[in-house]
Amino acid sequence: MYSQVEHPAGGYKKLFETVEELSSPVTAHVTGRIPTWLRGSLLRCGPGLFEVGAEPFYHLFDGQALLHKFDFKEGHVTYHRRFVRTDAYVRAMTEKRIVITEFGTYAYPDPCKNIFSRFFSYFKGVEVTDNALVNVYPVGEDYYACTETNFITRINPDTLETIKQVDLCKYVSVNGATAHPHVENDGTVYNIGNCFGKNFSLAYNIIRIPPLQADKEDPMNKAEVLVQFPCSDRFKPSYVHSFGLTPNYIVFVETPVKINLLKFLSSWSLWGANYMDCFESNETMGVWLHVAEKKKGRLLNIKYRTSAFNLFHHINTYEDNGFLIVDLCTWKGFEFVYNYLYLANLRANWDEVKRQAEKAPQPEARRYVLPLNIDKADTGKNLVTLPYTTATATLRSDETIWLEPEVIFSGPRHAFEFPQINYKKYGGRPYTYTYGLGLNHFVPDRLCKLNVKTKETWVWQEPDSYPSEPIFVSHPDALEEDDGVVLSIVISPGTGPKPAYLLILNAKDMSEVARAEVEVNIPVTFHGLFKRA
Repeated sequence: MYSQVEHPAGGYKKLFETVEELSSPVTAHVTGRIPTWLRGSLLRCGPGLFEVGAEPFYHLFDGQALLHKFDFKEGHVTYHRRFVRTDAYVRAMTEKRIVITEFGTYAYPDPCKNIFSRFFSYFKGVEVTDNALVNVYPVGEDYYACTETNFITRINPDTLETIKQVDLCKYVSVNGATAHPHVENDGTVYNIGNCFGKNFSLAYNIIRIPPLQADKEDPMNKAEVLVQFPCSDRFKPSYVHSFGLTPNYIVFVETPVKINLLKFLSSWSLWGANYMDCFESNETMGVWLHVAEKKKGRLLNIKYRTSAFNLFHHINTYEDNGFLIVDLCTWKGFEFVYNYLYLANLRANWDEVKRQAEKAPQPEARRYVLPLNIDKADTGKNLVTLPYTTATATLRSDETIWLEPEVIFSGPRHAFEFPQINYKKYGGRPYTYTYGLGLNHFVPDRLCKLNVKTKETWVWQEPDSYPSEPIFVSHPDALEEDDGVVLSIVISPGTGPKPAYLLILNAKDMSEVARAEVEVNIPVTFHGLFKRA
């Protein structure tokens, strides 16, 4: 599964090169046959502008948001892309410099202003970036591009035009929200963000946005806080990237990667810091898992604990006979993985990329099992009675429950990441298959399918080819979980005249069905969705 492929030619550097947007869609050259039932658009988000004039962005999550779209119609494919007209982008283009501080890049004050006006502008409050480069998701009939701050950007999924910036703070009590909301089949959206809870201590709010109602009012106006999770540290929230949802429960995994809010507020105003400077690790807390009842919005008073890891993506979560099965893509240890995602790191030559990855937290896909019914008489015992997992949950005398995982995928410095499932039918339910992007020392060089029950894997890989997150699209008449196709954008800078293509794989065996090649380079994309026509 994790073939030890080398990348000495460094073709992966093309993932981090600035590109131009397109004035109109271009026709892709198709080889193979596009399934006739595949109609709609693949929408993807990522950075597309890696410097403004002579000023570079430094981190993977700093480049300005570029929206991509592959359209499928009667076996033909077109490709289109536009920059999202965020405040960060528009002001950078207008002033020809980086105006708003990004994740790992500090924006210097305007050199033309005198020292007094600069000093006063420091105290007008933090200008938070709205650079919506991480994901796209629907709310009602609208589509939003997002990052992890309180700003999301409404876009037109057909033309890729930017419609308007939306501030979540105006609707609901959160300081930001993840780029991984859960969208239920009826259109209800759930997300999580940190907030100030009781007595000014920090907490995490689960927000719920209802589906579009008959009155056609914007569902955002009806957003509400469903439940509040406590924070392990009054003043330092953990970084949260995603969470788990089942029909009856919400699972929040609190990791030791912390945001130092005092540093965030003070350094920001005076010392020229960026978001990355405000992260620190709590070396002793390990990981805390919290569960709430979804329908009642009630916190379960059960203290789940396990050893330290970083977490970005939940694979899936489901209920089984009084247990919650929580499948995660983890990185072992408390050091923040984003420390390794500076562009200088990712653009380094292959030997240096490998050397850095050796030092980083190591990836592992894991299954945790959380018992919901606790009997104090079972102190000291493993509470997990499910026959199909080796994961354990031991009740300790201090009433905490210590979790040990079952490893579902592990390879040295090879990650199974950016996981996707047949979400519409199996999200929050028992499932068998997940699709992932294989990272080889942080370089994305293969697509994988994993059977979470048997741990069997299937892999698509080609030399000097760098794919993106695989998106599963179910066959409209599917009877089986994996009946459909997997879509991924691949760049292949070393082979032939066409540097990038959309790859279509058979989701059952990961064999190629078709590819649609374009004559332009496509930089890295993070997340996206398939919008059926």
